[in-house]
Amino acid sequence: MAYRTHNCNALTLQNLGETVSLAGWVDTIRDHGGVAFVDLRDQYGVTQTVVHDEEMLSRLHKESVVSVTGKVVKRDPETVNPKIPTGELEVHAESLTVLGVCENTLPFEIGESTETREDVRLQYRFLDLRNKKVHDNILFRSEVVRFLREKMESLGFPEINTPILTCSSPEGARDYIIPSRKHEGKFYALPQAPQQFKQLLMVSGFDKYFQIAPCFRDEDARADRSPGEFYQLDFEMAFATQEDVFAVAEEVLYDTFTKFGNGRPVSPAPFRRIPFEEAMLQYGTDKPDLRNPLVITDLTDFFADVDFKPFKGRPVRGIVAPAGKQSKSFFEKMLKFAESIGMKGLGYLTVLEDGSYKGPIAKFLSDEKQAKLKADLALKTDDTLFFISDAPKAVDLLAGQIRTALGERLGLIDKDRFELCFITDFPMYEKNEEGKLDFTHNPFSMPQGELEALETKDPLTIKAYQYDVVCNGVELSSGAVRNHRPDVMIKAFELAGYTAEEVEKRFGALFKAFHYGAPPHAGMAPGVDRMLMLLKDEENIREVIAFPMNSNAQDLLLGAPNTVSEQQLREVHIKLRRPVPEK
Repeated sequence: MAYRTHNCNALTLQNLGETVSLAGWVDTIRDHGGVAFVDLRDQYGVTQTVVHDEEMLSRLHKESVVSVTGKVVKRDPETVNPKIPTGELEVHAESLTVLGVCENTLPFEIGESTETREDVRLQYRFLDLRNKKVHDNILFRSEVVRFLREKMESLGFPEINTPILTCSSPEGARDYIIPSRKHEGKFYALPQAPQQFKQLLMVSGFDKYFQIAPCFRDEDARADRSPGEFYQLDFEMAFATQEDVFAVAEEVLYDTFTKFGNGRPVSPAPFRRIPFEEAMLQYGTDKPDLRNPLVITDLTDFFADVDFKPFKGRPVRGIVAPAGKQSKSFFEKMLKFAESIGMKGLGYLTVLEDGSYKGPIAKFLSDEKQAKLKADLALKTDDTLFFISDAPKAVDLLAGQIRTALGERLGLIDKDRFELCFITDFPMYEKNEEGKLDFTHNPFSMPQGELEALETKDPLTIKAYQYDVVCNGVELSSGAVRNHRPDVMIKAFELAGYTAEEVEKRFGALFKAFHYGAPPHAGMAPGVDRMLMLLKDEENIREVIAFPMNSNAQDLLLGAPNTVSEQQLREVHIKLRRPVPEK
């Protein structure tokens, strides 16, 4: 190659005496007066070069790109650096060419970029990506995606790409819409998921399919959700049941987390199946972190005949924190946390050595009740039972937050393993804020009981063949057995307020295809970004994305979203309702 004969990690003692060329970025310069030690960095590693020529030195700036040619020499014993592969040698520069000058003052030191404010990091993302940790995350992403592709292909799944420009679809989030130049007043939408297309592929006779699919949703950011776009391992299977999908997911996810999890244990197949109602009751969430051993118990019936006003007529949940003499400040901090999430208090009972209870609720329990509580929950000395009571819609979510807080504060969560499970049997419908029926999850799912259930059951009691994959409290994927019957499709949407005409108009391709022989089919789509976040122990998903938006859905590097010219607006038949203020 014209600029280098070796990468910066490639030289060994076998190269001593050779004349080589290296190219990369100037990482550090240590000037000792007449001689400078320059660490040259590329993607692969670092090599120390020695520069004696003052004229060469005058052209060196940190983060400039240079090509250096010189002889490989063994370092003096006292200067050996055992931390890098090339630490026993150095290159004495005979010539140096500046290929790209770093002309400006750096906004942050490259090695310290992860400690810099996020807005500055994203504005100078091309510098942030030079940081080894950040750089390695993106290379790691490439390795994982390659493995996923190879794994799916080995299981017989062909990769098929589906369109990016499509139509709006009720996937549960806001669409990104794109005005059409050729069709005035009409809009494309970026796909929230390739849902309809992958179902159409199954109707088209493809036995299975996968793709690393870009998905676009106009959602607010969270630590585990990037606004704008994300990627998922989308796959679908014809003539498949829920268990067929689970078998593929278990193999792919187990192998991925085992290969890239740095030796941490991974849940073996079959992953635990937890029905939605059980998850909400026992863990207070449909995304349970099973590394936390605490389980929520329903104590509503137990307190039905107890004269304790705060629990009267309300569901009651209990969580047993294992034996440990907790300090007064521990209980004060737990109470403060409970109040911060909207609770009016946090009752508790602690079991004393003599078998009696300490706590504000103890005096309301008869001896018989105290004994029954101890037997039912297998309470031991120094165990503490916390109580959560609130409105039916809130109590489980509040109990889930208390469970998580107790697990973290008591050090019960084993951070060194991956616990995966399936959450199953989601309700098909829920009441929205207006009191009307709405789809809980994917509207294209098959209801359990199919048409008969839709025609004879209370819609709020109908469960769907819908499922999630959860790992360490993070939802990795949702999926479903799809509805493939037009009569079921019409009835399912009718209950959610759509007429048959609206269904045919909005989902015409699927509706039409289902009349031409559609096989039963099912699938799911594990999120690639979230897998990477878990594998790399990152708290924020933006750390595993090359060019992420900030939490306000802005690309600070390129300046998106931005304004466009009046001519561009006219071409797509758009007129702004009010002027855009200049910033």
